[in-house]
Amino acid sequence: MITFVNRFQVHGSTEEFERAFDETSAFFAAQPGFLRHRLVRHADLPGAYVNVAEWESREHFDAALKQPAFVPHATALRALATSEPNVYVPVLERDAA
Repeated sequence: MITFVNRFQVHGSTEEFERAFDETSAFFAAQPGFLRHRLVRHADLPGAYVNVAEWESREHFDAALKQPAFVPHATALRALATSEPNVYVPVLERDAA
């Protein structure tokens, strides 16, 4: 499993960004290997968002990014925000006792 973390700073309309991200989310949810994601907005900084997604493997994630149907989603998000994407692998996980 991998975790994809992408920080966004929206420079356009946050409503438009959230709508575009929702469409991108639907695209990824239909891709093989996608497990789940959460988009969160910073409580105090307008326009600051973080997406945390889990995928079965790096190969699944990379294959989704290479889909021609992803290009319009990436273009729409880039028009509204800058991002800092990174891929992580699990090291430690703990649930509440």
